Amino acid sequence: MVKRTAGHRRPHRNVEISHAPIPGYMEAMAMPFSVLNNRELADLKPGTSVDFTLVVDKKRSYVERITIHRYENSEREPLVARRLKLLEAPQATVKPGDPVPDFTLIDQTGRSVTLSQLAGKVVAVTFIYTSCPLPDYCFRLANNFGQLNQRFSGRMGRDLVLLSISFDPVHDQPAVLEKYASTWKANPDSWHFLTGPLDEVKAVSRRFGLNFWAADFYVTHSLHTLVIDREGRLAADFEGNQFTARQLGDYVETLLSGK
Repeated sequence: MVKRTAGHRRPHRNVEISHAPIPGYMEAMAMPFSVLNNRELADLKPGTSVDFTLVVDKKRSYVERITIHRYENSEREPLVARRLKLLEAPQATVKPGDPVPDFTLIDQTGRSVTLSQLAGKVVAVTFIYTSCPLPDYCFRLANNFGQLNQRFSGRMGRDLVLLSISFDPVHDQPAVLEKYASTWKANPDSWHFLTGPLDEVKAVSRRFGLNFWAADFYVTHSLHTLVIDREGRLAADFEGNQFTARQLGDYVETLLSGK
């Protein structure tokens, strides 16, 4: 089901789709997909049910062959009605300049990590799940952090801390996150892969624009990379996945240098 299209606003044509589970590959969620041909978006509008083909290669993913799926009414297809209700629900988010509310989650070593304990440091936050199969989604966001980790190796932990929060806390327990973190040789003292009780993860995620459908563990998988300044305020929200690690790093550097 279409949530919104963005072909008219962005160089990268996108459509945000609430999709059913892809057995053995991906859970049900709503997320933005790239579209190579803008004509695919011509007849789409929010609430439209669609069928599509997902294409994935080593570096990117996109959808094609989008066709409108006809259904009779929401009473005959209650799943459709539930998705429509979720997509229309307002989401409260922390905006740039706002203080970020405190939270405590558990990292890959099983230790508690509390945001307020990181006061005085620049904190970068993103949201992932370890079984995400698309190379240009969670893996790309984690890899961006991997490059930050290398670029600022001398300041990690002392001035800069990275938080990668899993929005699949049922699966992504500390041992799973520890294995995932080893891909980037992440130091757990400065780069925390976080999980926790479902309700707590939901509360944190919703502040930054992610929403859960608790009954079916349905999630709106929007892509956000957040940067929190030394005073605990949200300094920037890098939405999507089209920015580069260098651009993110340059912004972090301005905060670290106090410019």
